[in-house]
Amino acid sequence: MSAVLMAGCSSESGSGESVAKKPRTGAPAEDAAVESSEPSASAPGPVLEVGETGEFETGETDEYGENYKTTSRMSIKVVGAEYVTPDEVDTGNEPENGQFVKVTLTLKNIGDAPAEIMTYGTMEWEDTDTAPQDASTLEGAGDGRSIDTSYKPGQSVTGFLILDVGEKGGTVSYNGSEDPNAEGPVFSVNLPE
Repeated sequence: MSAVLMAGCSSESGSGESVAKKPRTGAPAEDAAVESSEPSASAPGPVLEVGETGEFETGETDEYGENYKTTSRMSIKVVGAEYVTPDEVDTGNEPENGQFVKVTLTLKNIGDAPAEIMTYGTMEWEDTDTAPQDASTLEGAGDGRSIDTSYKPGQSVTGFLILDVGEKGGTVSYNGSEDPNAEGPVFSVNLPE
């Protein structure tokens, strides 16, 4: 798994060095009031390079868009990422943001319940100089296998997305979580330069 979760606390010691606090058991009652009763947020998903595999959670909310719960897990492999021209994707449309990129992914439901993936309208591109921008397109739709579908446990699809990015490089991210407290994208792919 490529996802990394880091957590920790520190305090200043008398020497000016940062020292990690050890977990405590049986915290005093006054410390309990500091803990939030809010549901915990989903941690950001994996950030992957071409050829890497990671995992992410899927879930759902109740009919009010609240009370998110994890229902399944997905595996994702970034098979490839290549920059393409409008002619190569058989379109007369020029990219609005600057550059088309074809990202090929393999998604597999490795959980115990169905999972739905819908990337259109939830894909963003950013780099160190540019804030997140919508990268979704309908270019290439209908060509090859669609990764936007419902996956039963054990099912997988290898397919591609044609995304419209500002320039070569940067990161594309899938922001399709239903978790209202999600702390970041479901998964991200670092694009080649």
